[in-house]
Amino acid sequence: CNYRRRKGISLMSKSAYPIKTEEEKFEKVVIVAWVDNEAGVLARVSGLFSGRGYNIESLAVAKVDEERNISRITIATNGTKSVIEQIKAQLLKLVPVHNVSDYKIDDQSIFRELTLIKFIGDKELLSKAEKICVDFKGEFLDKTPQSFIVQIVNTRRDIDDFIKKAKPFGLASITRSGPLAMSKGSETIKDNKGKIL
Repeated sequence: CNYRRRKGISLMSKSAYPIKTEEEKFEKVVIVAWVDNEAGVLARVSGLFSGRGYNIESLAVAKVDEERNISRITIATNGTKSVIEQIKAQLLKLVPVHNVSDYKIDDQSIFRELTLIKFIGDKELLSKAEKICVDFKGEFLDKTPQSFIVQIVNTRRDIDDFIKKAKPFGLASITRSGPLAMSKGSETIKDNKGKIL
């Protein structure tokens, strides 16, 4: 439990997060867990977060190794350095988690998010929306006289910027993958048998 003291009285915090200090500031981070692709694993991972009051901003999961039947779970979260270490330690206790890694928002990692956006409007409105999509290097997936769907792959910040600029021009629906992460260079993550995950 987390405590704060005031005038000699101990008050228990209701949050799983420790009280922030100048030394321990909240930071955004992407946590990746490599797990066996079997029923119930995702529920146990997400249950760990909700049960301890940890926040999940986004969650993406997919099988990445057919031969070993391994899936990669990518979770965007935030917290102090000690909280992030707690999350990783708790995840590693779950079976069948092979390994856990965290990716901080810095120049040592690559982050990308995919979003699909539908625009609806008249010809003039859609023309203005298309120009913004082109400026952000969007890929047009579907077009009708009254609508179009575009795909944007970029950083979360750039996608947020795109949505803000495109919103007045017929933006009707959005779906986002959440951020995916990978470290730069030749560095890899391995399981306890030394195999690359």
